[in-house]
Amino acid sequence: MVKAVVGANWGDEGKGKITDMLAQNADIIVRFQGGANAGHTIKNEYGKFALHSLPSGVFYSHTTSVIGNGVALNVPIFFNEIRSLTEKNVPMPKIMISERAQMVMPYHIKFDEYEEERLKGAAFGSTKSGIAPFYSDKFAKTGFQVNELFDEKTLKEKIARVIVQKNVLLEHLYHKPLIDADELFATLMEYKKMVEPYVGDVSAFLDRALKEGKTVLLEGQLGTLKDTDHGIYPMVTSSNTIAAYGAVGAGIPPYEIKEVITVCKAYSSAVGGGAFVSEIFGDEAEELRNRGGDGGEYGATTGRPRRVGWFDCVASRYGCRLQGTTDVAFTVLDVLGYLDEIPVCVGYEFEGEELSDFPVTWKLEHCKPVWKKLPGWKCDIRGIRSYEELPENCRKYIEFVEEQIGYPITMVSNGPAREDIIYRESPLKK
Repeated sequence: MVKAVVGANWGDEGKGKITDMLAQNADIIVRFQGGANAGHTIKNEYGKFALHSLPSGVFYSHTTSVIGNGVALNVPIFFNEIRSLTEKNVPMPKIMISERAQMVMPYHIKFDEYEEERLKGAAFGSTKSGIAPFYSDKFAKTGFQVNELFDEKTLKEKIARVIVQKNVLLEHLYHKPLIDADELFATLMEYKKMVEPYVGDVSAFLDRALKEGKTVLLEGQLGTLKDTDHGIYPMVTSSNTIAAYGAVGAGIPPYEIKEVITVCKAYSSAVGGGAFVSEIFGDEAEELRNRGGDGGEYGATTGRPRRVGWFDCVASRYGCRLQGTTDVAFTVLDVLGYLDEIPVCVGYEFEGEELSDFPVTWKLEHCKPVWKKLPGWKCDIRGIRSYEELPENCRKYIEFVEEQIGYPITMVSNGPAREDIIYRESPLKK
């Protein structure tokens, strides 16, 4: 059976915790897209971790952690991450890397930095992890798959061919140092040593596992609104963040995905630029940011302060629909316990008209939030394990959001730890 864990919004919804939790009953966890440009924060008996490349199920000895073909694999970051785990006494995880995965090249990171520098005020707010140049090369067919490391003669020829174009850009557009073919080849041979023990045919491995009745978790990075097709283009990532791509990025048939657990925050947050209708500012935002998450709303990769806002029903309904949601995991609900009343964005006002469907970017830029305020519960809900034990206003908040988005909230996270979870029977769950 295949389950996907994906985000409904701008990312940072708490997918890492939910994947880590569900991995207790899974055999294989697959990262199927994205790179080291976003992080999943995990808190467990080993400590607190920010994972950027490894799947969030690496803490269980019974699981295999897989890097799918859809991932932008930054080899040094990946292996530094493994080292950081084992140094904290986490058992060495079982790992498999798809032979068809493509690698983030050292020059991809440089090009990302140089382009943001060139764009200045019109920059995309990139994490400078090389993701956009990586995916550009992948689809221009000038990228490097992991398996190409093992054919050295052809690899040298390809390097010579590819860097001609790169060096023209470096010299004439960016005015930066050129790429040396021999240095690049030597770097890739170092990458080869690192990945060699783990490389395999992931699609065939997953096919066998599913025939044996194994449980597979697909772990997505970021959320629907950062999807390159369906998000707030152009302020999006360079890969598809929706569960449908999980089949492509892992190499399995789409009909194998039986459950899609879509993670929603009880409020909103985002890193980087782009339209954000329910965003709040000033002291109100600063207080929510500092209370948010586990230690505040700051990017797990960049450390940048996240933009924050109240829950957006329009964006979340859209996000859940695109994901094909079967279950919603509602996270960081405990953060809102300080509020007397809680604003919720229930619609968008656009040129005098109220919108209930999420619009395209140019319209989104002109939308204003339509608010409804709900009474707060004014207490700490951490430690509660039963839905019925939650304060009445807390339950009413969950049920209001569920009614607005139209998808079943079956999990409620009320703290950062693995055990801080409440399972709920939803009337919308068929």
